[in-house]
Amino acid sequence: MSKKLWGGRFKKAIDKDFEKFSKSIQYDFKLARVDVFHSIIHTFALSGSGLLNKKETKTIISALNEIIKEIDAGKFKPDMSSEDIHTDIHNRLEKKIGKLSAKVHTLRSRNDQIVFNEKFYCLDEAISIKDLINEVLKSFLSLMKKYDKQPFIGYTHTQRAQVILFSDYLSAFGHMLVRDSNRIKKFYDSVIPYIGAGALAGTSLHRKEYFKAIDSFLSFDDSKSGKIKSVESSIDNVSDRDFIMEFLNVISIIQMHLSRLSEDIILYSTQEFDYLDLPEEFCTGSSLMPHKKNPDFLELVRGYTGRIYGNQVSLMTTMKGLPMTYNRDMQLDKEPLFSSVEIIKDELKIMAKFIKGIRLKKKIIAEALLDERLYAAELAEFLVFKGIAFKDAHDIVGKLIRHAEDNKTRIKQMPDSVLKTFCARLNSVDVAKVMRSTHAITSKKSIKRKVPKPDA
Repeated sequence: MSKKLWGGRFKKAIDKDFEKFSKSIQYDFKLARVDVFHSIIHTFALSGSGLLNKKETKTIISALNEIIKEIDAGKFKPDMSSEDIHTDIHNRLEKKIGKLSAKVHTLRSRNDQIVFNEKFYCLDEAISIKDLINEVLKSFLSLMKKYDKQPFIGYTHTQRAQVILFSDYLSAFGHMLVRDSNRIKKFYDSVIPYIGAGALAGTSLHRKEYFKAIDSFLSFDDSKSGKIKSVESSIDNVSDRDFIMEFLNVISIIQMHLSRLSEDIILYSTQEFDYLDLPEEFCTGSSLMPHKKNPDFLELVRGYTGRIYGNQVSLMTTMKGLPMTYNRDMQLDKEPLFSSVEIIKDELKIMAKFIKGIRLKKKIIAEALLDERLYAAELAEFLVFKGIAFKDAHDIVGKLIRHAEDNKTRIKQMPDSVLKTFCARLNSVDVAKVMRSTHAITSKKSIKRKVPKPDA
C-alpha cells in the first residue's frame, strides 16, 4: 500500500471502499510534471530560508530532475495505489533519496500544490489550443484561396436568402475562430500561478525567498516561469477555481462554433442540398446500407457539445455553495477540465485536416444560383436607386416574385410589357443585369474583406 502524506492523528485504518472512492490518482496523474515543478520551486525556497543545506538541496533537485526526465521520456507510470499525484511524486522521491524526502513537504500543503498545478496545466493547454486553432484557420484560408470568387448561397432561417461568396462564408467562421484564439490569449495573460499559500493562511517562509526560488526555477521552464508569483491572497488562492470556469467557458464557445460549422457542412453535404463533397477518410459507411457515406466526424463534434457544456455546468454547480476555503468537493474540478481540453484538442486537430478535403460541387451550386428569389433584395435596391421608396420597392418585387411563382415563369423571361405592369421603371435589360450572381456580389460596398488573423 502506498504511503500517505497524512495520518498521524488517526488510530483506525482507512475504510477500503472509501479509500478507493476518494482517490484522484487515476486522473490527476496528468499533472505529474507540473507537480514536480512545484516541488523544485519549494525546495529552492526552503534552501534560501536555511531549512535545507546546499548538499540536501542539490540531492533533492537532482532527484526531482530525474523524475521530470522519466516523465518527458514517457517512462513515468503512476502508482495507482497512491492517493493522488502529490503522494505518488513524494513516494518516488523517497525511493530515490530516502528520508531526506520528508523535508520537501515542509511548510507546504497539497491545497497550494493543486491550484498551482492546475494553473500551469491550463497555461500549457491554452498555448496548445491556440496553436490548433491557428491550424484550422490555415485550412480555412487554403479552401478560400481554392474557391476564390466562387458564388454561394447564403441562408437565413434555413431558407435561401442572398448570393454570397463561398470565401466570405468561410471567412465568417474564420473570424469566429480568431475571436476564440484572442479569448484564449486573454485567458493565458490573466492566469498567474501563485506559490506559498500553504493550506490557506500562507507559510513562514519569506516572500523574497519564494521570488528567489522562482528565479532559480527558470532553468527548468523559462517559458512560463515569469508568470509565477509569491501568493498575495492565500485564502483566495486555495479556495476558488474561477480560472478553470473561465477556461471551460472559452472552450465552450470554441465548441459552439465548431458545432455550428459541423451542422452546416452536414446539411450542405446531404442530397437535398448537395453543395459539398466530404473527404471520405473522415466519414463512415453503414453496416446495412452499402450506399451510405455518413459524416460521423461532424456528428461527433456536434454531439460532444453537450459533454463540453456539461463539464462547465458541472464545475460551476460544484463550486456554487462551498464554504471557504478548500473543500474536498474541489477534487472533482479536474475531470471536467481534462475532458473538455482533450475533446477540443482532438476536434481541432482533425478539423484542420477535414476542411482541406472539402470539395464544392460547382454545377449543382450553379443550378441553385438560378433561383431568382436570391436576387429579390438586389432588384428592390435597384428600384430604390431609381427614386422609389424602399417600402414600395419591397412590395413591387414581392408581387413580381409571387406572379412568377403562380405562373411558373421566370422574371428574366418576362417582356417589358409585363414588367411595367408592376413598375414603370422596370425593363428586361436592367432585370437581366441585376438578377445575376456577379452583380449581387459586386453591388455590396459595405464589406471590407479582411483575412481573419488572430492577435500575436
